[in-house]
Amino acid sequence: MTDSLASATDTEVAAAAALAGAEVVRARYGRLHSRIDKGSGDFATDADLAAEEAILDVIRAARPGNAVHGEEGGRQGAAGAEREWLVDPLCGTLNYAVGSQLVSVNVVLRNGPAAVADPFSGEVFLTDGESARVRTGARGAERPLAPTADTRLVDVNLDPPFPSAPGFRAVDLLAHPGFVAHFRPRVVSTTLALAWVAAGRRAAYVTDGGDLSGSVHFAAGIALCRAAGCVVTGVDGAPVGPGGRGLVAAADAGTHELLMSMIGGRGRKGRKGGDG
Repeated sequence: MTDSLASATDTEVAAAAALAGAEVVRARYGRLHSRIDKGSGDFATDADLAAEEAILDVIRAARPGNAVHGEEGGRQGAAGAEREWLVDPLCGTLNYAVGSQLVSVNVVLRNGPAAVADPFSGEVFLTDGESARVRTGARGAERPLAPTADTRLVDVNLDPPFPSAPGFRAVDLLAHPGFVAHFRPRVVSTTLALAWVAAGRRAAYVTDGGDLSGSVHFAAGIALCRAAGCVVTGVDGAPVGPGGRGLVAAADAGTHELLMSMIGGRGRKGRKGGDG
């Protein structure tokens, strides 16, 4: 296994790592979990910690000279390493802790390939940075991701903080007359929602926040959406990156334009320069 990982592409390393974490998450589902308080209402479970360790085992075996930044363990590896993997071992911990299966496992090489694994469907969403596809199981059939707004379903993250308020509040978007006329709201606070936008299962995803491009929670999903051809910007219409504000990932330009018109012009920097 170690030899095969060492010769694998970065995309395959990301997939193998995400699936290793997903296996732990699936195996521990439904148990009574210990909780580790992280402050401000946030917490990790023993499943988060075990999944992260399984992911790190894969990355260390395949890329021993790389650094890894895990949500639970922080940055590890050589201080001067040029390559860094971002790991969220259980995106949707609260969902998981209360018995919901709406969770994902995220692994991404910073500014490179990414994988998002669904522990319960057996799917892993992959990108090499140029194209995006979904695979069922470790060696199952693959098909390209094809974004479409046909479902009209939009996931909106309502969790705090709200750094763009009062100019933008996600809850206000749900009350906008145009939103209910064109879309149907869903709330899934997990990168799984971004994978679903890339796969055509959601029309868009909207969340407030700061720069999410280097976040262990969002980087893999952003990479998937970009590679699949989604329109990806901040809630202000500016590119996602340093100084950015939140995220709007839409299946197509028309959906993005419509959502941005509902978000309104308050505090926006303009749409030029957004990712396509």
